[in-house]
Amino acid sequence: VQLQACGGGLVQAGDSRRLSCAAAVPSFSRFFMAWFRQAPGKEREFVAAISRNPSSTFYADSVKGRFAISRDNAKNTVYLQMNSLKPEDTAVYYCAGRPSILTAIYISPEDYDRWGQGTLVTVSS
Repeated sequence: VQLQACGGGLVQAGDSRRLSCAAAVPSFSRFFMAWFRQAPGKEREFVAAISRNPSSTFYADSVKGRFAISRDNAKNTVYLQMNSLKPEDTAVYYCAGRPSILTAIYISPEDYDRWGQGTLVTVSS
């Protein structure tokens, strides 16, 4: 398994949660990493992404200002800090990654060839 996501669980609305994704890939610092989510009966949607160094971050409008993506290249890990969680954030969260060139931006699921197994986040009201 090249990407291993963890950190999901049951939380209350307004709570915070941090997801982690450990990557067993060569040259992780050259990977563009992202988080997607899929709610029951819905298509997989983009949540957040972070480019290779120097890192830039990108967010879906629905999570902007509440979620923060970061990476630790020394640990080959990408994080998603989720604050002020809402019931509509309930979904299976997937991390994804791909090698990238410096100027590329990837926010579509079709752009990625490596996926984690998903971790369920349930937000109760």
